Amino acid sequence: MSTAQSLLESRPVSVAHLFLSRVRATPDLEAYRYPAPSDDGSSGTEQWHSLTWAQTGERVKVIAAGLLALGVRPEERVAISSSTRVEWILADMGVMCAGAAATAVYPSTNADETAYILADSGSRAIFVENAAQLAKVIAHADRLPGLDHAILFDPQADAIPVDGLEVLSLAELEKLGTAHLEEHPDAIEAAVGAIEREQLATLIYTSGTTGRPKGVRLVHDCWSYQGVAQEVSGLLRPDDVQFLWLPLSHVFGKALISGQIRTGHVMAVDGRVDRIITNLPAVRPTVMASAPRIFEKVYNGIASRARAEGGAKYKIFLWAAQVARDYARAQQNTVAATARRQVPLWLSVQHALADRLVYRKIRAAFGGNLRGSVSGSAALAPDIGYFFAGAGVPVLEGYGLTETSAACTVNPADDLRVGTVGKPLPGTEVRIADDGEILLRGPGIMRGYHNLPEKTDEVLESDGWFHTGDIGEVDGDGFVRITDRKKDLFKTSGGKYVAPTEIEGRFKAICPFVSNVLVIGNGRNYCTALIALDETAIMPWAASHDLGGRGYAEVVSSPQVHELIDGFVQRVNGELQRWQTIKKFSVLPRDLDVEHGELTPSLKVKRPVVEREYAEAIEAMYEGSREA
Repeated sequence: MSTAQSLLESRPVSVAHLFLSRVRATPDLEAYRYPAPSDDGSSGTEQWHSLTWAQTGERVKVIAAGLLALGVRPEERVAISSSTRVEWILADMGVMCAGAAATAVYPSTNADETAYILADSGSRAIFVENAAQLAKVIAHADRLPGLDHAILFDPQADAIPVDGLEVLSLAELEKLGTAHLEEHPDAIEAAVGAIEREQLATLIYTSGTTGRPKGVRLVHDCWSYQGVAQEVSGLLRPDDVQFLWLPLSHVFGKALISGQIRTGHVMAVDGRVDRIITNLPAVRPTVMASAPRIFEKVYNGIASRARAEGGAKYKIFLWAAQVARDYARAQQNTVAATARRQVPLWLSVQHALADRLVYRKIRAAFGGNLRGSVSGSAALAPDIGYFFAGAGVPVLEGYGLTETSAACTVNPADDLRVGTVGKPLPGTEVRIADDGEILLRGPGIMRGYHNLPEKTDEVLESDGWFHTGDIGEVDGDGFVRITDRKKDLFKTSGGKYVAPTEIEGRFKAICPFVSNVLVIGNGRNYCTALIALDETAIMPWAASHDLGGRGYAEVVSSPQVHELIDGFVQRVNGELQRWQTIKKFSVLPRDLDVEHGELTPSLKVKRPVVEREYAEAIEAMYEGSREA
């Protein structure tokens, strides 16, 4: 038996067990960093504060004991509605160590859907970040007769009285916990000791591109498996410094906590997206997880700045970007090839020069220590992946779903294959069905949808195989490639199948101005596209092309911008089969966003919503066409 197999088979019952073991093993080592007002009280200034594992353990125990004092019992649900911050982690671990189960709620979820999630999950209590999150709960309190307690991370001066709902601050809950532990000093060890592998640990509701979200039942063993699998795969190491900004309400962020507790490395926590660029040089992470959109925005930002500087600097950037891609492709071929060919000397020389001129600045912007950044949630355009790999910031694309407790495959840092989502984590099996659908089996697979047995039966077979709904393939080396979502594949009226995400990925790779793009064509006789532009990229271009002083909506509707985007569309069309080409496109008057319901909180496009919103624009692109 291999070491990896041995570690997996002997994994702890739960992350709660893992957490208590971690606190005992390395009490004085740093566990978390988090931003807070400076100690000198200077107005408007922040600095990073730290918690050791011992300090973290003390906070978690009193939170867990506070929940026990409130009457929360094993597997009863306690919700968390907050942005990513260290208190989210403390609350989640407190829920686990009390033997209860956490219900994750996105802070961007509206009041109606928040009430639906709390009612469907049967949550007894909820941690809320601030008064705004509490207000969403109060707005539909009449639909939540089982919700007894709300705990505020950021206390408000005047608690709002609500019949049947007790509002506490986190500090007040911890005082309750301290008193409970004085009477029952072994309460938390007893609660953790009673946890079983198949006991419910978390309900995460799918962000859902259509309809009401479904509650995914993830048991304690799912998270214990994730922690050990991330360690044995080499994804996380004990000496890492990880920067976490991903939503902890999302399964990706939540899984990373399991890996961090297993390895014991430092995690810097700040979910404010507008602070990412500022935080990176301060944190200097060795590893970071992200969504593809962040890498696309970084790349577009670099390209836009180079274009604005013009002349030689822009030409140098374009040259260096191509060298990075060529170098990364050559490296990948070297690793993959049986003969293990070497990167050509001439390319190595060019790469070394480009490194001094361009790449080292890019690495510095990421803090200078990044050995890898894990990307998930959606597909990363291969050209962008090759660019960052060649620049020394490898993006390790992985794959997973809420139903698989996040990661089930990931690219190894020492054998990166751009365009794939890597190899299965140890303990996870992958099988391709006859129709090309990817099936998964392993300890991380959900135990079903909450209160939805029929929906569970649709995707989960009796022998444990889970139907992902994704189409893909596995190569001879075991690397998995996703080719499309099964439900997103469409057939033109001419009978040709089109994979829209493949075309969309190609367009994002060559157009530095795009933010989101949707290829349309189901049942039509040709393909079209809805294109939303990145304001931070297009506005500087507009200012230098006689469009200065105009607003975003006016700029994107201008003939100049239409001509600009048309050039990129024609470039993509040159790489496609005839039936895949984009015959017409419409530039949207604004970008897609979560607030308008067009993106999920994890930034996936809700295709049906966008197609309904822009139905007139779509129909206009097909006016006068003859349907075959």
